[in-house]
Amino acid sequence: MASAAGGGTNGRAARPHQDAAAYRRDPLAFLETEFDATHDVWRSASGRLCVADPEAARAVMGNRHGLFVETSDFFHTRDGVFGPRAAQIEIGRAARALVRGRLDARRDRLPLLVEERLAPARDWPDAGNLLVREHLRDVLLCPDAPVELHEAVDGIITRAVLSGAPLRHSALSRLVFRRRAMGVLTREIRARRGAGPRDGEPRDLLAVTITGAGPQADPGQLAEVYLSFLFATVGSIGFALGWAVLLVGTHPGTEDDEPDWIVRESLRLRPVAWLFGRTPSRVHELAGVTVGPEDEVDVCSYLVHRHPKYWDRPDEFTPRRWARSVPGPAYLPFGFGPHTCAGATVTMTLLVDLIRIITRDWRLSVTAGGDRPRPGPALAPPRFTAELHARVDSPGRR
Repeated sequence: MASAAGGGTNGRAARPHQDAAAYRRDPLAFLETEFDATHDVWRSASGRLCVADPEAARAVMGNRHGLFVETSDFFHTRDGVFGPRAAQIEIGRAARALVRGRLDARRDRLPLLVEERLAPARDWPDAGNLLVREHLRDVLLCPDAPVELHEAVDGIITRAVLSGAPLRHSALSRLVFRRRAMGVLTREIRARRGAGPRDGEPRDLLAVTITGAGPQADPGQLAEVYLSFLFATVGSIGFALGWAVLLVGTHPGTEDDEPDWIVRESLRLRPVAWLFGRTPSRVHELAGVTVGPEDEVDVCSYLVHRHPKYWDRPDEFTPRRWARSVPGPAYLPFGFGPHTCAGATVTMTLLVDLIRIITRDWRLSVTAGGDRPRPGPALAPPRFTAELHARVDSPGRR
């Protein structure tokens, strides 16, 4: 780790131990304090190198010249990065096809699901996570999977995916449950392998993982890849939906904007994938700063999306900015480069469909206790309550 002896760009003296602790408590607030929109790549007092410049961010994540250790934000496991790359690509392709097919087949069910799961009032962001789980339930796990496996997956979502879940369960109970759940998952993986391949489309995302990885892949690693699917669908898509509902519900007038604009602006202002860590493979210059293998580099898309050189009124929720062609280099809601989120297109489709239903068929009322995000691996919304009151003249309710 690079020394923080030089301090941040704000000129204050660095206090490495205190600053590192502050970074761990709330890394987002820490980076916001340091960012001055002038020094876009800086050595943070936390001891890490931070990147908020769009071009530098793309250089790091695109890694065209092999200056960073090749990694994947999705395929991380406790033993490193699951590979090879060919298996990553095949799993991503098959997962997209499976989810897209199911979403297309069930689009007409969404209005009723919104009514059943979100009206008349629900506590968020859990409501968004649980709606996504219900809509994709048999994509996550086929109905005929063992009851024990269904219970394990539901427990993982409750204990690890929902916002604030770690605070509701002790570290010991979470560790015990994780070991049990991983045992259930690995047994199912071995059982499905032993049963041989099935003809036709994979039954669920667990089958996608097993088939795409090949027969030699470690069952424990496959279980962790499958857990990544749970976090990426129920967690990340659910949080993105929560941010869109919270922002449109606290900004009167924006409910009449195009659903696509609302979703894009929500992902700009509150990107769920907000921080990407990379390690340099050799010494080189990054936007005038020397970096090397001892450094930890953080690309902060949250700050990239609010860079005043690239965005007008960067801290405001303004969906109508998307009425014109906006993105350019300063929009990275799904990452960038070869490891861009494989499910970006299907994620956008589902979010836009849901926001269209909520703003077209319902009058939305939000009671928020604050707007500070909950930073973690994903940027989760704060707790809030949303009420939906039916629009009797809505074309979706005739």
